[in-house]
Amino acid sequence: MTDKNRFNIESLGASNFRSPLQLSTIKGDNIFNFVSDGDRLVFDPSISYFNQCLTNNEEPVCLEKAGPRQDLFFDAKNTTAAIVTCGGLCPGINNVIRGLVMALHYFYGIKKIIGIPYGYEGLNPDKGHELVELTPDKVKDIHQFGGTFLGSSRGAQDVSVMVDTLENNQVDMLFAIGGDGTLKGVNAIGEEIAKRNGKISVVGIPKTIDNDIDLIDESFGFETAFDVASPILRDAHNEATGAFNGISIIKLMGRDSGFIAASAALAMPVVNFVLIPEMDFSLEGEHGFLKILEERLEQKKHAVIVVAEGAGQQLFTKKEEVKDASGNVQHQDIGVFLKEKIADHFKGKRPVTIKYIDPSYIVRCAPANSSDSVYCSRLAYHAVHGAMAGKTKFVASKINNRYVYIPITEVTKKRKKIDLEGEFWFSVLQSTGQPFSLGQ
Repeated sequence: MTDKNRFNIESLGASNFRSPLQLSTIKGDNIFNFVSDGDRLVFDPSISYFNQCLTNNEEPVCLEKAGPRQDLFFDAKNTTAAIVTCGGLCPGINNVIRGLVMALHYFYGIKKIIGIPYGYEGLNPDKGHELVELTPDKVKDIHQFGGTFLGSSRGAQDVSVMVDTLENNQVDMLFAIGGDGTLKGVNAIGEEIAKRNGKISVVGIPKTIDNDIDLIDESFGFETAFDVASPILRDAHNEATGAFNGISIIKLMGRDSGFIAASAALAMPVVNFVLIPEMDFSLEGEHGFLKILEERLEQKKHAVIVVAEGAGQQLFTKKEEVKDASGNVQHQDIGVFLKEKIADHFKGKRPVTIKYIDPSYIVRCAPANSSDSVYCSRLAYHAVHGAMAGKTKFVASKINNRYVYIPITEVTKKRKKIDLEGEFWFSVLQSTGQPFSLGQ
């Protein structure tokens, strides 16, 4: 596939049914217009890329605009949809489930919507989980709660068995809410369906509290995560200032990317150090973390340290790599490690009071805040519009602040990380006052 076609969305076939949505095709009549497949948005909005395309007389790489299509692949009255949630918990999952059910039922009149319990396990009959029927009445209040109404699980299941289950239940479209592993899984389901010449649309809705899905602006639940973490940082600051040489260490989620830790520190600017997986740092030495912390206590008599769970793994003695059911490397506990190293460093030098706080499960189980709630609903609506038009193996999300459809394979190539030379990280450094590097 050429670069300019990298974002093309696969389709199940011709769209032979008219949408029941009473929308417009005329500009200026104050009614929302149907979106056509020809409505494209430039992926790279920079002037340098614009000039490059002009110079080379080439079309820019574009994204397919999300939204309702006038012509549909599926006949709504004969369509069955299914929803599954996988992986770790994250604020907003129930909002997405609710949005999908409401859009399928009220926008398109789909009467049969199946909830798949406990992640991909629910598509494996040997696990014994019963499929559940989802109706507007069943899901109308679930957005008020965190977690997932359907339950979740980690780990892969046999793709062929999962497709058998979809076919046996005459499912026409599957919505998978999850992170990197979930998206790769639903793409594999789509590949198996294609091998069988099946006509089931598979759609991903990116969910990762760490905000590490590549290309997209932001994954849902991320804003709530650092929103919930912010008052915890405030209270940790109160603990630190309440003692002579008080030190508060707060460990936040962020296995490979430090977006929650960095954003929470910006939102509650009482943090003095942010340690993230993207940065290497040393504890010892003239410019090491412990020396800089010592200087901080000398001047201010307190310090607040935020550390992402995946930070500082290079400091540990190498052990055999252990992975969880989703294939993620299980990191060693940097929070407890830092607490011990700081205590050892100051022993006999200076009295310190260290408080260690790990609010990870509180953060990830919170209900979505208002901003995330809006985002979740809009993602759900766009996912349904794309599926009804027969699009498959795509995710609905936002790029450059516009809702678009992106092939699943494009967002799962690598994880998004903080650019240490970017303006966002520079803002964090300005807020905390910590050096550009610690011991490097």
